[in-house]
Amino acid sequence: MRLIHTETVTEAVARLCREVNRRLSDPVRRILARARDEENWPLARHVLETILENDQVARRSGRPLCQDTGTILVHIDLGQEVHLIGAPLAEVVDAGVRQAYEEGTLRASMVASPLWRENTGDNTPAFLTIDLIPGDRFSLSLMAKGGGSENMSSLAMLKPADGLAGVVRFVVETVERAGPNACPPVVVGVGVGGTLEVAARLAKKALFRSPGQPNGHPNLALLERELLEAVNDLGIGPQGLGGRTTVLWVAVESAPCHIASLPVAVNLNCHSIRIGRAEL
Repeated sequence: MRLIHTETVTEAVARLCREVNRRLSDPVRRILARARDEENWPLARHVLETILENDQVARRSGRPLCQDTGTILVHIDLGQEVHLIGAPLAEVVDAGVRQAYEEGTLRASMVASPLWRENTGDNTPAFLTIDLIPGDRFSLSLMAKGGGSENMSSLAMLKPADGLAGVVRFVVETVERAGPNACPPVVVGVGVGGTLEVAARLAKKALFRSPGQPNGHPNLALLERELLEAVNDLGIGPQGLGGRTTVLWVAVESAPCHIASLPVAVNLNCHSIRIGRAEL
């Protein structure tokens, strides 16, 4: 049995909130730089270069990459042999978010009610998911998810007869409908199978995957490549100004489903893909 004090979770969450909002991760920066070098449309190449320059300004100044500093999503892989000591996980996660956002340089974007719209003032609550895993690991992943890309995400309950072609068509239509509103070039997370809410969670889980990492199943990895080519053929380009680079990568996750169902969720993320990880 391994003991972990939950106050260390607060420290990790606060640190990651600050880090992901103030710099692109090195893998994302490399993918953007490669896209810039391979882009033939001058205006698209200029936008990609500006995104990279914005990252340098944020690093030097300590200011956020974007004025939208996101909803905080936290996923924890919790080993069954871990014993947590202290306040409940949801409380300590929110304490870390509150600590980071009350420094004054990160915008508080959360409202307590979707209907009455009163800002909580500290960007809480975060949204926490937990998977129980064997062993004594405690792995925390954090994402600052912008509202623009989240708003352009979508879900459909397709007919099984729609098949693979229907899934591809729905993903492409979602990116096409999003146009410039999700701050392309985007990352596309796709969840296929399960139930309505399972498909949505799979799509979000896909976004948490390491940048550009293909699915371990060869058929799903092939689907990711096919989707990447199809959505980039739309020609939307960086910030919707045309070019080849509409999507940086596509990540697909899948689950079993009922014989009568084919749920598909598409969750978009902007080019910054602000994700950090910590092992406690």
